[in-house]
Amino acid sequence: MSTEIKSTIQYDESLTVERPDYENEIIKIIRGSYSPKAAQSMLEDYHGSDIAQVMERLNLQERKKLYRLCPPDMLADALEHLEAEDASIYVNEMDLKKAAAVMSEMETDSAADILKEIEKDKRSLIIEALSPEIRNDIRLIASFDEDEIGSRMTTNCIVIRENLTIREAMEELVSQAEENDNIATIFVIDENEEFYGAIDLKDLITAKTGATLDSITATSFPYLYAQETIDDCIEQLKDYSEASIPVLDNNNKFLGVITAQSVIEVIDEEMGEDYVKFAGLTAEEDLHEPLLQSIRKRMPWLLALLGLGILVSTVVGAFEQVVAQLTMIMAFQSLILDMAGNVGTQSLAVTIRVLTDESLTFKQKMRLFVKETRVGFFNGIILGVISIIFVGLYILLFKGKDAIFAFSVSGCIGIALLVAMVISSAVGTMIPLFFKKIKIDPAVASGPLITTINDLVAVVTYYGLSWILLIQVLQLA
Repeated sequence: MSTEIKSTIQYDESLTVERPDYENEIIKIIRGSYSPKAAQSMLEDYHGSDIAQVMERLNLQERKKLYRLCPPDMLADALEHLEAEDASIYVNEMDLKKAAAVMSEMETDSAADILKEIEKDKRSLIIEALSPEIRNDIRLIASFDEDEIGSRMTTNCIVIRENLTIREAMEELVSQAEENDNIATIFVIDENEEFYGAIDLKDLITAKTGATLDSITATSFPYLYAQETIDDCIEQLKDYSEASIPVLDNNNKFLGVITAQSVIEVIDEEMGEDYVKFAGLTAEEDLHEPLLQSIRKRMPWLLALLGLGILVSTVVGAFEQVVAQLTMIMAFQSLILDMAGNVGTQSLAVTIRVLTDESLTFKQKMRLFVKETRVGFFNGIILGVISIIFVGLYILLFKGKDAIFAFSVSGCIGIALLVAMVISSAVGTMIPLFFKKIKIDPAVASGPLITTINDLVAVVTYYGLSWILLIQVLQLA
């Protein structure tokens, strides 16, 4: 390697720097003896998420100092990066005037979520201290259930009338932008406050003076209804690439918007809920959740799975004579059970993912069932043949049995594996399809449930075939 190249590499390595420790820097500012104005000026250089992360590392006295140093908009920005439950703790620590000022600066949906977590008496006082407009917006959002789109919307947007001129629209934009920072899209309503369309900010800015507002208004803009459930809208939300999507009431009147950030949060929460259901839980848990509450969440599924587990053990007991005559087959039980559980879980995951599309027809669902069953069949053939060869060689070489016995047992294992995988693929597909049909979340057909059912299928298949093929037909016992 030449000296020139070495020096270049050394130079590049010298440019590598570690990410600054923003949290400790913020703590030093708060714990320092800077004047309020100087400290506030320094804190303005940090992102809201950094300030939010620092809060739990401060004691109560230091946090109260932070509340006094930071203006309401800075605190609002920080609280936006926290879960509502955590943010409510800090709002509770603020004096009434400061708390109301912070709530006024927040997105209305976030403010509504935080206020729900605050004790009733203080919540009422904070709401009364808000301006009538913000108070009405928060009450509107709070009126929707948590699983409805309306609970995630915000009124932080620009709304204009359809009968304005281009110049009047620009003046209205400038006027509303003082209070609302979601200005990338301007929403248009008619004289009845019904949603008419949307205008891209760039189109409004570049519109010619003689152009009409209607000529730059997109009337095919996507929208949602406030009372629609998040589950029903999840696929639509993922497909939209707009920064804000309008939310309407049942009379098509414009209520607010759901922003891209809220869409991401909604999708993330829905994925989290499906994940915990997949694990056999009834709801999400967090680090601070009390022990008894965690036990209550997990116990229902565990009791159901215990019942199924007892059933599996009972079935195994029914084949006690088979095991007594051919003890060797016990060694390969886990092979059949594990593979059946694996393919069933794979089919379950694919099916739940496909079922997020609400427009699926019965024919498409049946096509999915056939496809998953075929996948299980061909995978079963491949793995069954591999099992016949390797298990047969293992019994022949390491257990000292003759070739007929070794490959008869491995052949039975291979056939049982094929049958169990086909049935497990079918079960892993049919159960979520059935749950969807009876209006139950298919994610409830969780991994543990499918695995336990497939254990039952695999046990019956394996010991049943062993009894028929090895004992009744080949009489190896």
